[in-house]
Amino acid sequence: MTERAPTRILLADDHALVRRGVRLILDGEPDLTVVAEAADGVEALEQAREHRPDLAILDIGMPRPTGLQAARELSRTSPETRILILTMYDNEQFFFEALAAGASGYVLKSVADQDLVEACHATMRGEPFLYPGAVNALIHNYLDLAREGRTLPAKAITDREEQILKLVAEGHTSQIADLLVISPKTVERHRANLLAKLGLKDRLELTRYAIRVGLIEP
Repeated sequence: MTERAPTRILLADDHALVRRGVRLILDGEPDLTVVAEAADGVEALEQAREHRPDLAILDIGMPRPTGLQAARELSRTSPETRILILTMYDNEQFFFEALAAGASGYVLKSVADQDLVEACHATMRGEPFLYPGAVNALIHNYLDLAREGRTLPAKAITDREEQILKLVAEGHTSQIADLLVISPKTVERHRANLLAKLGLKDRLELTRYAIRVGLIEP
């Protein structure tokens, strides 16, 4: 019987130490191998185009674009690549957004040493990987839908606003326009829209919101 080739993995996280630790976990498995690494969303998409991995593991809080935005683009351009989202936050809304973006699972960094290999195997079998908190979120969401006939709320902010929110929270100011290749006036318009949509007053509150929803790490 022919032995199956190892699952080829793209690992994307903006922290080199996290990538090193996760790679040690993955490369310790005979049927998993990391073929490419990336430090941000742009690099992740470039590496995906070059290496055509079987599986992409994306940190949710990466810059330029975020892990969720990279997942949406990867789902569109490389549907054959399966996706896992890696995060330090047990956040229900981001869990649902990860599923909507095309991810097969949502793995918490705090238990990656226990769950990540299992998540990779489940994903490659075509099964979703659900950690206990995600199961609870799905059950509560299903019960709410059944009881009230509601649908999941529309995403509060656009992809571009999400990018700008993350950059503002990371302390970028005048560089945002250059990083996103848009005009300063456009940046200010998006920032004003963010404040209005989220009911916030200033940059400090935007930063607190970004931390709370898991876009950046405190």
